[in-house]
Amino acid sequence: MAKEIIPQNNDSSDEIDLGQLFALIGKGFNRVFRGFLGVFLYLKKNLVILTVLVLVGLAVGLGLRTLEDVEKKLDVIVTPHIDTKNYLYNVIAEIQADIKVKDSVFFTSLGMDMKKMDGFKIEINPLQKQQTSTVEEEMKFLEILKDFDNNEAITDILRSELLDKTTKDERITFYFKNDEIGEEYSQKILVYINSNPYFKELLKVYNQNAQTRILLNDSLIKQIDVLINNYTDKMLKEQSTSEGRLVLENQEPLNIPSLFDLKNSLIQDTESKKLELERRQEAITIVSFGKPHEVQKDLFAKKIVLLPLILLGLFFLFTFIKYLNKKAKEMQLG
Repeated sequence: MAKEIIPQNNDSSDEIDLGQLFALIGKGFNRVFRGFLGVFLYLKKNLVILTVLVLVGLAVGLGLRTLEDVEKKLDVIVTPHIDTKNYLYNVIAEIQADIKVKDSVFFTSLGMDMKKMDGFKIEINPLQKQQTSTVEEEMKFLEILKDFDNNEAITDILRSELLDKTTKDERITFYFKNDEIGEEYSQKILVYINSNPYFKELLKVYNQNAQTRILLNDSLIKQIDVLINNYTDKMLKEQSTSEGRLVLENQEPLNIPSLFDLKNSLIQDTESKKLELERRQEAITIVSFGKPHEVQKDLFAKKIVLLPLILLGLFFLFTFIKYLNKKAKEMQLG
């Protein structure tokens, strides 16, 4: 006779497992609560000591702040020309090394007193423009350019876009503690940077080439105007051929629209050269010479905040070591 299989009832075991789980959760909450309670009792027990340490730290921080000189800085925005960017970084590195070794001979030659240069520093960083354009925005920009086809306006648009996204400007920052030397010594260092004889001669050649190009452009523009005026006079006197072409005596066709395009390109080139002459007065142009202002330090870098935190940290470390020593003794006795 086959035995009947009696189904087992797992409800009781499930209830036991759930009960154990809730018990464990309850014990966990109790431990967390007891931990918070222990921290609270510890802070309450040492409240007077902690308060005294904070007040002492604040007082010492305020005292040191009044005694020490406030560090200030001055930002200068410059634009290097004619491939002088590498030279600019190299000469700044040279000046930084001279400051580090306190080369009084070098600074005296610049009319600077080394005794007044306590805390004087110089740094250089590229002045980069933050770009947040997405791929979709760039695709839309390319779609807009399609509408211009082969129009000359594309050149101006692309030039403007490239200038907007890239910059040659650099930021030179001077740090100092003596207000008397801040602006004066910064200007003297900039004069020294621009005093390189090689770049002075090179700049002179660049400017002479730009002036020559302007004169040639003006001469070509006048010749084009003469040709256009002759064409206009010819049109008024006799019938011209179709498609805007005029056959001269030597039978060579004259394309008037191309002359207008050439004239416009020459005018744009002349304008560009005039801007270069205006901006490129020196190898490194000073775009903005700022005003001295106090260096803003991070909150935790300030002594008024740092000293109380250090005192509290030392106290907590001392009490923790004391607690470990106590437990170690209890283990030895046990």
